[in-house]
Amino acid sequence: MAMKNATWLTEFVLTGLSYQPEWQTPLFLVFLAIYLITIVGNLGLIILIRNDPHLHIPMYFFLGTLAFVDAWLSSTVTPKMLVNLLDKDKMISFSECMTQFFSVAISVTTECFLLAAMAYDRYAAICKPLLYPLIMTNRLCVQLLVLSLVGGVLHAVIHESFLFRLTFCDSNIIHHFYCDVIPLTKISCTDPAINYLMLFIFSGSIQVFSIMTILLSYAFVLFTILPKMSAKGVSKAFSTCGAHLLSVSLYYGPLLFMYVHPASSQADGQDMILSLFYTVIIPVLNPFIYSLRNKQVTESLTKMLKTNA
Repeated sequence: MAMKNATWLTEFVLTGLSYQPEWQTPLFLVFLAIYLITIVGNLGLIILIRNDPHLHIPMYFFLGTLAFVDAWLSSTVTPKMLVNLLDKDKMISFSECMTQFFSVAISVTTECFLLAAMAYDRYAAICKPLLYPLIMTNRLCVQLLVLSLVGGVLHAVIHESFLFRLTFCDSNIIHHFYCDVIPLTKISCTDPAINYLMLFIFSGSIQVFSIMTILLSYAFVLFTILPKMSAKGVSKAFSTCGAHLLSVSLYYGPLLFMYVHPASSQADGQDMILSLFYTVIIPVLNPFIYSLRNKQVTESLTKMLKTNA
């Protein structure tokens, strides 16, 4: 009977962020504002980089791509969350659920690799300034971007394929605001041990590789600039890298705890807070983090606003 129910399962219920009806409308307004700011901020950054020839360098190529991925990630999660905040049924079809998870997995993984590529770019720019144009060629930038996207797709395919082995016979209620692998394994009638193992191996490996690339890149940067530069030069170098380090710190903390920490021991509320941070909050913060701390971006923005005034 359980297998029959699992076979005919066509819909899930996303409980969302709040069980209390009086909070639905205020939350809707807050997250609608966050989503609009996310889209305007990230797309605005992409347009700014595209229209200013001074920003046509590898650093801003990766930054523009990161802005696109952030807008993509937010658009995968937030619109459905907004609909469910006002919808009493809060239903999502099985196919829509799998598609949403697939899209989130691609964008999250791609962003991990992009952050590592951005750190390598800063290493090349600061540690090997004379060879930088020869190292960070347009071809290499495109190759790193393609590899990041391919890595994201392959990672998503692995977890999606293991999700299809699960059966759902006791409950179709997902205690989350979007379809993610951990909440789905919690309501499965099938032993999810292999899913948790795949999460630990692949998600853990990707995060360790990305974090080690970032740490090694900035370690070389640190060892390069401290003995040679003046206090002003050191300050300028760290100002250039500071935005990226801040973004990395905010992004990887929740991810490490979510997917490397044993999933079965986490509470649903804790899962949602961590997921909310990297799917909704980080995408809205990144344009401000990279813009407000970047002199070239602020100057380009000021110039564009004066031109259009």
